Amino acid sequence: MLKPKLIVLTGPTATGKSALGVSLAKKIGGEIVSADSMQVYKHMDIGTAKPTADEMLGVRHHMIDIVRPWEDYSVARYVEDASKCVDDILRSGKQPIIVGGTGLYIDSLLKGRLFPARGQNDQRRELEEEYDNIGGLAMLLKLRLFDAESAAKLHKNDKKRIVRAFEAFKTTNKPISLHDKESKEIPQRYKALKVALNFAERSKLYQRIDDRVDEMMIKGLENEVKALLSMNVSRSCTSMQAIGYKEISGVILGKPDTGGVIDMSEAVDKIKMESRRYAKRQLTWLRRDDDVKWLTWENTPDMDYGLAEIMKII
Repeated sequence: MLKPKLIVLTGPTATGKSALGVSLAKKIGGEIVSADSMQVYKHMDIGTAKPTADEMLGVRHHMIDIVRPWEDYSVARYVEDASKCVDDILRSGKQPIIVGGTGLYIDSLLKGRLFPARGQNDQRRELEEEYDNIGGLAMLLKLRLFDAESAAKLHKNDKKRIVRAFEAFKTTNKPISLHDKESKEIPQRYKALKVALNFAERSKLYQRIDDRVDEMMIKGLENEVKALLSMNVSRSCTSMQAIGYKEISGVILGKPDTGGVIDMSEAVDKIKMESRRYAKRQLTWLRRDDDVKWLTWENTPDMDYGLAEIMKII
């Protein structure tokens, strides 16, 4: 029996994924499942380029505005939540369309990847405190006793993954490296047509990214960050590590720990630079996948052309 076929629209930031996804959904009777690691957070609309109700054109969107900005959200939770959405859409007889640029989320969803159970918050805090007290190198030496493979791969400064390796073992009594191997052997859960958007010239992409950042500032990104800070959302939260939020919050709070940024104009320049770097990483990730079909824009996204090209291969 063939696995259900999903349609994936992905690509670097600012390439028109959301608009094309809506056009495609209207055309074929689909619903959109967002694959954006930051659009899951409520109260973070401008800086994540979250589609507005008007832009959705009545198409149902899933996996947007599902957690509060002070909550941690992981790829493991995404796979669990998004797969339920996909299965519900399939049962309704409609077409799931995965739209977003977070490659790890997309790949993990399609593979049906399993993740080790997480421990209690108290356990995680104890491990984090131990890391802070004895340092990353000492933690790696301890990790080597029960998971030499992970210890060899991790850097001493990678606090998050080191703590996660300890947490996984304490929770499941199984090294996280072994769990990862077992997960990779599981047959892929969903068959998918993957289409990635890009520009023929890198300069066009970068200009579009710069223009988008300027538009975000005009729309009120600074006030959006101020509102989050007024909710006591810590800069250490996952949500506040997003490009744009990190730089602007640093200026607002007078903490120039974002590459020496000290005023808002410098923060904007930093956001543009980090966004361009992120787009480059997204392209690198996608180019490793031979199954991806590329849809290339010349100057600006042409939705009619894009929709026609996708309809040829569905």
